[in-house]
Amino acid sequence: DRLSKVRRAVAGDSMQTKRRDKIFIVAGGTGGHIFPAQAVAHQLLELNLQPIFVTDCRGMRLLDSRGGVPCYSVSAAPFPRRNWIKLTIGVAKLIFGLNQARVLIHRLAPAAAIGFGGYASLPTILMAAHMKLPTMIHEANTVIGRANRFLAPRVSAIATSYRDTVGLAPLYHSKVVQTGVPVRGDILKVRRLNGEVLTTKSEIRLLVMGGSQGSTTMSEVVPRSLLQLPIEFRSRLSVVQQCRISDQETVKSVFANASIKATVVPFITNLAEVLGDIHLVICRAGASTVAELAVAGRPALLIPYPYATDDHQMANARAFETAGAGWVISENDFNIKKLTATLCRIFGDLNRLIAAGAKARAVSTPDAARRVAQLATQLASESQSQ
Repeated sequence: DRLSKVRRAVAGDSMQTKRRDKIFIVAGGTGGHIFPAQAVAHQLLELNLQPIFVTDCRGMRLLDSRGGVPCYSVSAAPFPRRNWIKLTIGVAKLIFGLNQARVLIHRLAPAAAIGFGGYASLPTILMAAHMKLPTMIHEANTVIGRANRFLAPRVSAIATSYRDTVGLAPLYHSKVVQTGVPVRGDILKVRRLNGEVLTTKSEIRLLVMGGSQGSTTMSEVVPRSLLQLPIEFRSRLSVVQQCRISDQETVKSVFANASIKATVVPFITNLAEVLGDIHLVICRAGASTVAELAVAGRPALLIPYPYATDDHQMANARAFETAGAGWVISENDFNIKKLTATLCRIFGDLNRLIAAGAKARAVSTPDAARRVAQLATQLASESQSQ
C-alpha cells in the first residue's frame, strides 16, 4: 500500500516521483517545535523543494533568522479545560485560524503539510486534511501531545521518535513511521567524543540550560550547589549558564563569590559551538533538547519540567537515563544537597562522562530530518500519482 512504499523510501529505497515544490511546515511557537521544523525545512531545500513555515506569533519571533524560507502566522491559542473564558477565546481563535489556513492553502497550493505539534499546528493541519492534502504529524516525545493526539486520526502518516509512543491509539499504528527527532545541522557537526583524556587535573566544562525561556529553579539551585562542591572540583569548573535576564546578576554574583569561571547569558545563540567543548549538561528534558544531546554525544543531568503535558519530559528523561546516557533528578528532589551529592559522584570518575556520551550518541538518529522530509515528499508524490 501507499504507506509501505513510503516506509521503503524513508529507509533509503529509490523511488521516482512527480511532486509539487511547496511543503507546509507547521509548528507551535516554542523551540521544541520550531527547531526540528527548521531541520526538516533545510532538508527540503536540499531536495530543491520549497518549505513554507506556518506558526503563531511566538513562532514568528523564533523564526527571525529563517534563511529566506517564507513564514506565515495563523491565529491559535491553548484550550484550558478549567477556564471557560480562555477556552472560549481558544475556540474563537481556532475558528479564525482555520479560515486563515484555508486562504493560505488556496493561495500557495502546497503539495503536503507537516505538523510538529503544539496548539498552533491545529488549524493548518486540520484544514489541510479537510481539503484532502497529504498530511503528517511528527511526535518528538515518548508521550504523544494533546494536539497530535487530536490530529492522529485525521492525517495520512505519523512520524515518531520512539518505537512505542505512549497515548497513541493502536488503531493508528498502521500510519506510524519511526524517524527520530530532527536536529539542526550545526548540532550534527558536534557529533564526536571529546578527544582529550580526562584526568584529576582536567578542567570540567559544564553547560546549564533551563529551556528557551530560562528557569528560575536552575538559577537558584545550580550555582549554589557548585559553590558547595569540594575545592578539588570547584577550582576546575568552567561554566556556561543560560538563565532569565531577571536572574542574571544574582547568578553572576554567586559564581564570582565562589571564584568559579562562568559565562552567564539570557539565551545561547551558538549552542553547537558551546556543546563542542562541554563535558556535562544540566538541563530540562524536552524532546528536542534530549535529541540534540544524543546526536552531539553529550551526557546530561536532566531535570524534567514537572508541568509538561502528561509529564512527558520525565518519560523522555527516563529513556535517556535507561540508555546509560545520563542521570535524572525530579523537580521535587532538585535541591542544593541532592545536586551537590550527584555532581560529586559524577565528577569523582570523569571517564564515566566519556562513556555516557558514547551511549548517548549510540541511541541517536542523526538522519532524522532526512527521514521526515523524505516521508513528507513521498506522501505528496504518491497522492499526486493516484
